[in-house]
Amino acid sequence: MIAHAPDASTEQLDQAIAAASRAFPGWAATPVEDRAAAVVALGGLIRDNAEELMTLLTLEQGKPRAGAEWEVFSSAIWCDEIAKQRLEPEVLLDNEERKVVTRYTPLGVVGAITPWNFPILLANWKIAPALVSGNTIVVTPSPFTPLTTLKLAELARDILPPGVFNVITGGDELGKHMTAHDGFAKIAFTGSTETGRHVMASAANTIKRITLELGGNDPAIVLPDVDPATVAPQLFWAAFQNNAQFCNATKRLYIHEEVYDAVRDALVEFAKGIKVGDGFDSDTGLGPIQNAPQYEIVKEFFADSQAQGHTFALGGEIDESLPGWFVPITLVDNPPEDSKLVQEEPFGPILPLLKWSDEKDVIARANDTQWGLGASVWGKDQEALERIAGQIEAGTVWVNEVRQSGPGQAFGGHKQSGLGCENSLHGLTEYTNWQTITVNKAADL
Repeated sequence: MIAHAPDASTEQLDQAIAAASRAFPGWAATPVEDRAAAVVALGGLIRDNAEELMTLLTLEQGKPRAGAEWEVFSSAIWCDEIAKQRLEPEVLLDNEERKVVTRYTPLGVVGAITPWNFPILLANWKIAPALVSGNTIVVTPSPFTPLTTLKLAELARDILPPGVFNVITGGDELGKHMTAHDGFAKIAFTGSTETGRHVMASAANTIKRITLELGGNDPAIVLPDVDPATVAPQLFWAAFQNNAQFCNATKRLYIHEEVYDAVRDALVEFAKGIKVGDGFDSDTGLGPIQNAPQYEIVKEFFADSQAQGHTFALGGEIDESLPGWFVPITLVDNPPEDSKLVQEEPFGPILPLLKWSDEKDVIARANDTQWGLGASVWGKDQEALERIAGQIEAGTVWVNEVRQSGPGQAFGGHKQSGLGCENSLHGLTEYTNWQTITVNKAADL
């Protein structure tokens, strides 16, 4: 036990929504430059308090210092860059007879439900565009990681008017009340696909706007022309960054049969040098599984692979006598395509390595999933890389890199990996209504 956080009631949720509703007209009427300046100031406060935020993040989430530093400073960058974005009115027609303009107006009160894997960064993916576009917001962080979001709200009190930015903490029931509540004009949710289905169904009762950033089973395809020793570290971190607790972590690694053994062996060798341990230890590369329910889910994948007789190139046994939810880095050597590990999302450090030989076949295998969040392709043949990338059914396809993203790039999923997008002007528009005003200049009334 490291801290206590409030378990808010539905009455307290109502109070937060009421505060946001009262603040909305004044905030919406505030010039966009002033709103943007406030968001930049929030980013500045994140930088000024980075040390405390990083400590809280490692305490509640478990990630090592390097991961906490990346998340906290990325959150500040998001504030800076989203604050620069503008949705200018579009003049569609302007002549002697008529003027037609489409403009973007704020929705009202936004409800944001954020996950435990990147609690401060993914909150800011919602807070920054909501505030810049003139909405007020109520954020509910995961009950497993409420502390950094509460601290962010504490910091924001001095720069934002009362009611503009609210944080309310509680269990899963609180999120259910939010999605059904008629006080929200929009729900922005990041989490599992299964929960996303419930969010979508609940929000339908009041026709809320929704943005859903959901799960993934991201494939990576490795061409036969790679240098195994060079590509192995990149593939490792593509799969295992944040202990694989990443919606767009590589979760299926397809390696051409000509280099399969060499890439597998290079991955094993590299992984042996990565310490799994306490995030506060300076030599720790990967921390623990963040919470008990997820730890049990990860254990199911290990148990299934063991029961099916899969071959482990590395790892494969969880030592449950150790304190904490620590799981060994595990590489599974060419399991069947229909296995649980290949078909589902473990959200933990167990990765299937899969052989391929035919390009058309591997593309079909990569696309044979309900998800379509991200994917990557690795090799030297630029024509082949781009040919394969263009056929992958995913919101983002990286070539010779992974998880390169930014405030100016649209991020979202295909198929059951989500609805709508975050970041970029496309994401900013999701926090607005489109309103077209037509003026008949020639009217003689």
